[in-house]
Amino acid sequence: MDWFAAPDYWLSRLLVQRLLAGLYLIGFLAAAAQFRALIGADGMLPVPRFTARVPFRRAPGIFHLHYSDRFFAAVAWSGAALAAAVAAGLGDAVPLWASILLWAVLWVLYLSIVNVGQTWYSFGWESLLLEAGFLAAFLGNADTAPPTLVLWLLRWLLFRVEFGAGLIKLRGDRCWRDLTCLRYHHETQPMPGPLSWFFHHLPDPVHRAEVAANHFVQLVVPVCLLLPQPVATYAACAVVATQLWLVASGNFAWLNWLTIVLALAAVEPARLGLPVHTRTRPGAPVWYQVLVIALTVLIVVLSYWPVRNLVSRGQVMNRSFNRLHLVNTYGAFGSISRLRQEVVVEGTDEALLTPHTVWREYGFKGKPGDVRRLPRQYAPYHLRLDWLMWFAGISPTYAHPWFLPFVARLLAGDRATLRLLRHNPFPDTPPTHVRATLYLYRFTGWRELRETGAWWHRTALHEYLAPVDLTTLSRAGYRPPLGRPARPTRHVPLDRLRRPRPPRTEHPRHPSGPAQDHPGGPPE
Repeated sequence: MDWFAAPDYWLSRLLVQRLLAGLYLIGFLAAAAQFRALIGADGMLPVPRFTARVPFRRAPGIFHLHYSDRFFAAVAWSGAALAAAVAAGLGDAVPLWASILLWAVLWVLYLSIVNVGQTWYSFGWESLLLEAGFLAAFLGNADTAPPTLVLWLLRWLLFRVEFGAGLIKLRGDRCWRDLTCLRYHHETQPMPGPLSWFFHHLPDPVHRAEVAANHFVQLVVPVCLLLPQPVATYAACAVVATQLWLVASGNFAWLNWLTIVLALAAVEPARLGLPVHTRTRPGAPVWYQVLVIALTVLIVVLSYWPVRNLVSRGQVMNRSFNRLHLVNTYGAFGSISRLRQEVVVEGTDEALLTPHTVWREYGFKGKPGDVRRLPRQYAPYHLRLDWLMWFAGISPTYAHPWFLPFVARLLAGDRATLRLLRHNPFPDTPPTHVRATLYLYRFTGWRELRETGAWWHRTALHEYLAPVDLTTLSRAGYRPPLGRPARPTRHVPLDRLRRPRPPRTEHPRHPSGPAQDHPGGPPE
């Protein structure tokens, strides 16, 4: 079966599998570091509560069989260790069947995490990582040449990622069609990076060229991925270049890096002058050929739903059509926010609140807060709380399941929650009250940056959450973490949880003096 093997793609397979294992490593590390506060037994959205109401058939995974924080940590760290070993070459050092088993274990472990992750794991790149890992298991190892069918399945996956994203933009926000979306996107994207300020201030013709190039790469280039070589290789290179541009312009977890990895599967190394492996390999065993053909049939059958979605006027993005997250539909930023609204969380240690109460702000790692702090680069690592805070700024509805539990943990001084933050203004004892205010953020201009050293300018819009204490939250049904009883403080009535207040403008702090408040007048 000469058609079955593609020996010239050995380097492409090696890069795809090693880099993909590296992304699995990052995913498991993020899960191990963040799960206790987010989905732990005492977290904001506890796994035991989820598994009690959602049956195994709707969210298959090992945590339906048993859950404890210690067990989850063991799963996450075991997955990280296994992913690191595969990235280092373990898959090529074992027999073919064992290599497939290694990838299967990685996939099952991460699927189990995603299926209990709830809102925190609702991003399209979670399904994309699972689908890519499932296909990578069948790419084989050094014992056999890469199978042509699986390489084509990876191209098909990349096609759906890019073409789906292109269609959702063309059918979505008008600014994609009039080429103006990037006047806003670099400023209002969920988690800007260190270069986002500079991207935002590019000339308007450059922004228009960015959008036009994006349409070409996401609507024309994906079709070229399905054409014979060398066209597919050049198309993959165009995808890689575009994704590197996106990597530089913001923080999108591992989405861009994973798209780059998928593009490598379409690259024929010889077309770029890269080495071609000349070592003779034995033919693929019959059982492996049967397995790959069965996989191909499965993917073709399951492709009916994403294809139907692509051609539908009611296209949705980032949807899984089965509980195993296989053959999904993808897309990103069908609509673009024109304004950036941020929820600023503050606390005080004063027992009695007065107009003169001093409030101190909590600092997040990736979410904009301090106007003088340059946004940081975290991708491909994923800061889940920071991303969800962006959605909270768009509408309180997005934050309804987890925001008050988050506030309760700040009031309790929960260590797992505080580790998710950059700055805790109450290192000794927890605050007595916490409040949240909705601000309008915008990037400063070149002159403002030179004069104030501030990257952002912010204006308070209204109160997002009135001051609350643990007593108030307990009466509302939000309990503090176990072992951290509420401190007796004056509580605010529940009908004041969202009392509006007049907005004020906060000017960037100037080196020569303090900030001034002026009275004034809001998802791939």
